[in-house]
Amino acid sequence: MNNDPAPLPPDYVRTATAPSGTTHIRSFVHRRAHITPSQREALDRLMPLWSIPFQARVLDFEQVFGRRAPTILEIGFGMGETTEKIALARPEDNFLGVEVFNAGVGAMLKRIDDSGLSNVRVVQHDAVEVLRHMIAPDSLAGVHIYFPDPWPKKRHHKRRLVQPPLIELLASRMIPGGYIHLATDWENYAGQMLEVLSGEKSLENTVDGGYAPRPEFRPQTKFESRGLRLGHGVWDLIFKRKA
Repeated sequence: MNNDPAPLPPDYVRTATAPSGTTHIRSFVHRRAHITPSQREALDRLMPLWSIPFQARVLDFEQVFGRRAPTILEIGFGMGETTEKIALARPEDNFLGVEVFNAGVGAMLKRIDDSGLSNVRVVQHDAVEVLRHMIAPDSLAGVHIYFPDPWPKKRHHKRRLVQPPLIELLASRMIPGGYIHLATDWENYAGQMLEVLSGEKSLENTVDGGYAPRPEFRPQTKFESRGLRLGHGVWDLIFKRKA
């Protein structure tokens, strides 16, 4: 008897129906993005092993990861290159990645499998709903949001992920002393990020009034390195929750 999961239809997105009363603006749109055969195979085979289905119930990190360790939330891990490198370099930490797009989730699952990572789990769902329903207050040791969609046109700025309500929600899920690390290569968005983070009363900047140097634990992606060679800027921000 074949117990392998049935293959997915090409445009399937593993994201649960939004809970009733959801009103926030999503910072993403569902697209019929290209997905490679290896990514699709990873979705079919590895989702049961390394993914957590969305549920309106708070996660027990110790149960999910099989150990007690600091847990870092990453929102929008893209194709997983940075997540993989950080998780390999920091085996003492747990990493919970949230992403909505099939190609990225498939790529991340393949990286987990290929690298033998045991400290990464994935949720394929809207990040705000995951934060509201699955993450307990005062539970996250850190938050990573790297190069979120800048929505460069002014009329689309309202779709940017980093807005005061999200940062307030994130801060409430962080432990005292926990950190939030953002990075962007759009100067206009960097300014907005700095303003929003500085406006959250429970957070404090780790750098006096400005941007942080890129920490050693955040590797440069190929895309970022190319941009720097072309003279493009990259801005990092690291804030901590006040004790």
